[in-house]
Amino acid sequence: MDYIITSLQLWDSEIGTTVKNTAIEIAKNHRVLYVNTPLDIRARFQKKDANAAPDHRFAVLRGKTSPIRRMTDTLWVLDCPFTLLPVGQLPSPLFEWANHYNNRRLGRWIKSQAAKLGFQSYIHLIDNDIYRSLYLKEYLRPAISIYYRRDQVTEFDYWRKHGKACEKLLVGKADIVLANSELFAQELRPWNANVHVINTGVNLELYDPGLSHPLPEDLRNIPHPIVGYVGAILQARLDSGLMYEVARQMPDCQFVWVGPEDEHFREHALHSLPNVHFLGHKQVPQLPAYIRHFDVCVNPQVVNSITDGNYPLKIDEYLAMGRPVVATSTHTMRQVFKEFSYLPVDVPQWIAAIRQALAEAHDPAGEQARIAFAHTHSWGESVKVIYRAVEQLRMKNEE
Repeated sequence: MDYIITSLQLWDSEIGTTVKNTAIEIAKNHRVLYVNTPLDIRARFQKKDANAAPDHRFAVLRGKTSPIRRMTDTLWVLDCPFTLLPVGQLPSPLFEWANHYNNRRLGRWIKSQAAKLGFQSYIHLIDNDIYRSLYLKEYLRPAISIYYRRDQVTEFDYWRKHGKACEKLLVGKADIVLANSELFAQELRPWNANVHVINTGVNLELYDPGLSHPLPEDLRNIPHPIVGYVGAILQARLDSGLMYEVARQMPDCQFVWVGPEDEHFREHALHSLPNVHFLGHKQVPQLPAYIRHFDVCVNPQVVNSITDGNYPLKIDEYLAMGRPVVATSTHTMRQVFKEFSYLPVDVPQWIAAIRQALAEAHDPAGEQARIAFAHTHSWGESVKVIYRAVEQLRMKNEE
């Protein structure tokens, strides 16, 4: 069957995204139409960061390019040539009206463009898009509707006002529900019995330690041992205070951060430590080289409702490159990765865990075990969960 995907994640995101990789994997066996996150009126007219990458959506809005891009023989990306209403902070009655309006306009647009591609009977996969996709089942009329809770977005400010109620409605009317962790699944099952846990995959072609990974230029003057982090550097997800204390008490180690920082981190005292290095944003194809030349990789998450059940894709990427991992002890880390990572809970334990990980950083047997484990989390294995859920639903409907 064909797939239509609506998501909160931009196709043209500068960092790797779960749903984009999922779409690419599904497109190996099915036709896929990926709907790029539409702009709302406010976002369209807000001043853009002069250093930001060009946004294809603006070119479509200005009529300078086609709203549909063919990425492969079986994969298309659809951009909207119109803006939607900003709804997140509206009072309830006005929110309901505006969100229905957005869904109706978006749904009719997607349906018309899908028809041009010959999509007739299709599966609609909703990736955390709890506002814009809330009523799309009524307008798209898919053969199967799937809701995927990949992240606990309702804890972010934008979704806090209406998000939980909308997600409950969306989960309740979905034919299949996917959850990125068992913790998420437990939270969603009271609203829908057909919940399946799906682990994130890793791009094994990109994160391949057998390939040549030359030392990045900005690592050349940083001595070993190097403790590294790769990914978005955000206050909502990472424990800056923890890492400040760890780095301060381990002056013999260099702590390297690779990724875009939010304002909290840009202004944090971490920048004052001589053994801490922020290297900035890198393109996704560059990331394996950094990971490969770290001695230990870390994921110092702050434990909250956003992170505790989230599946950290970077852990699979670290392990796929053979690196030892030290990470915060979240629910998902304990459930999925406890055999292949250290899970400290305070500063002394973090320091001890990093020391222990450094001692085994270049042990060939340990490296191969980590790589082998990561290979069980390929994108192919991830989407098999979707295929099995669809097949089970079909068999049930035929009974």
